Amino acid sequence: MDFLTCPSCGKAVKVWQNPAPTVDVVVYEEARGVLLIKRGRPPYGYALPGGFVEVGETVEEAAVREAFEETALRVELTGLLGVYSDPARDPRRHTMSAVFLARAENPEDLRAGDDAAGAAFIPLSELPEMAFDHAHILDDFKAVLEGRRRVADIQKA
Repeated sequence: MDFLTCPSCGKAVKVWQNPAPTVDVVVYEEARGVLLIKRGRPPYGYALPGGFVEVGETVEEAAVREAFEETALRVELTGLLGVYSDPARDPRRHTMSAVFLARAENPEDLRAGDDAAGAAFIPLSELPEMAFDHAHILDDFKAVLEGRRRVADIQKA
């Protein structure tokens, strides 16, 4: 924990430096591959659709929103792959991500949006260099497909 000086009263004020909550979404279709975005902002590279959870939003709502904002796809969440919290997973700051599996309801409407410079389904055998820890997340997803890892159910409100 760090302290800053309050500009109004001059007293030391605690500054909490907690990890920022984020979400990522794995949308996979056997015939098309996994949905990836090409990032339009640093850190550049390919990534799963996702982003920061907004105040007043559940992680499930954030996952659906981020998938839509970045790809124009409406998704139905089908499971929770896991929570990823390595302090080095995002070079900008310490984040922790709830990673969901989802199916696209309108895959024919795919187009890049928000901060994504591109969006496409890519076969798992042809993955490009991934940003963040998304290569690790996709390795875990492949383990699900191979029956070596289980997916958690999503809590319904």
